[in-house]
Amino acid sequence: MTHTDALAGVKILDFMWAIAGPASTRILADYGATVVRLESTTRFDAVRTVGPFQGGKPGLENAGLFYNMNAGKLPVTLDLSKPAAREVVLDLVRWADVVTESFSPKTMRAWGLDYASLRQIKPDIIMLSTCLMGQTGPRAKFAGFGNLAAAISGFFHPTGWPDRPPAGPFGAYTDYIAPWYNATAVMAALTHKHHTGEGQHIDLSQAEAALQFLGPALLDCTVNGRIQGPAGNRDRNFAPHGVYPARGQDRWIAIAVENDRQWQALCRVIGRPELADDARYADQAARLARQEELDELLADWTRQHDMLEAETRLQADQVPASALRSIRELYDDPQLQQRQHFVELSHPTHGTTTVEGSRFKFSRTPARVEGAAPTLGRANAYVLETLLGYSQERITELVAAGVLE
Repeated sequence: MTHTDALAGVKILDFMWAIAGPASTRILADYGATVVRLESTTRFDAVRTVGPFQGGKPGLENAGLFYNMNAGKLPVTLDLSKPAAREVVLDLVRWADVVTESFSPKTMRAWGLDYASLRQIKPDIIMLSTCLMGQTGPRAKFAGFGNLAAAISGFFHPTGWPDRPPAGPFGAYTDYIAPWYNATAVMAALTHKHHTGEGQHIDLSQAEAALQFLGPALLDCTVNGRIQGPAGNRDRNFAPHGVYPARGQDRWIAIAVENDRQWQALCRVIGRPELADDARYADQAARLARQEELDELLADWTRQHDMLEAETRLQADQVPASALRSIRELYDDPQLQQRQHFVELSHPTHGTTTVEGSRFKFSRTPARVEGAAPTLGRANAYVLETLLGYSQERITELVAAGVLE
């Protein structure tokens, strides 16, 4: 670490698993926090079983998603079923400023590692507990992934197509929203501790964190008594608005027209300037009433053009448009390459592995993603010897007792 690391000196003991939790501490690690990440070879993180896999081969040390969530951390393996492992954990609590966990509420209590217990060991400790529904309430013990939180929180009803069953947003939706709230909450607690010396417990519900993205629908319900249903790729306020076929196989471009100026520009770009003065499309209300007609008209133009060429032409005239890039095209995208979005880490068996860099940049304290891939137990020796000051004799005893597994 150097003086340019924004969070240099911040020490985090990380019990997180899956995505919503580990992605939070990954943000903090990018900016210099020392994050000791606990796992076990007997009860490993479920994300190690989720692709994409390095070389296309499933394996605990091949999971790209796991590496992306945990890059820059110090991975330590501990079998918490062994009594001696608890003593190591308690020493790590004494070392840490922050303890983070993302289990259902009963788990940390069962281990005797809940906030009330940790305060007895270190009164000024900050603890972040983030789970699907929060630490209290009738659904507090409901365990699951972000796709379930999205369903419970109401995201499935307004997404999908009117003539089909609810589809929901892609993947474990709330898992990709909660990390930013988690990281911000930890920073707020650290600031409070800096001013007062006080630690605290942060209870963050991943489902509640996502609700702000339903703000317009919630407002529509409370003010107008209207329940928004699925609309496919269409928008309730803008037209044309959709995803249109481009030239070639499985090539598409998204286009959205938000106002009259953009509509007039669109007409110029597609070579139909007369439509800008056509009374049938005079304003948004008129265009909304003729969405099918406009979709066919626009698709006739997009089918004749390469999606990237169409994107360039539309954006040049300030019409919101984006080609639907493949993963390969995203990796090679010059914008992401210029910003060094993808970072290569060394890997003990694969040579290198690719993770994402930080999503935002500080001019004075830039993020950095360093070290090797966070393979199981890679930092055991460093953490025990350097951070905790254990002797070689004690470490040997822990190995013999099967604690470091």
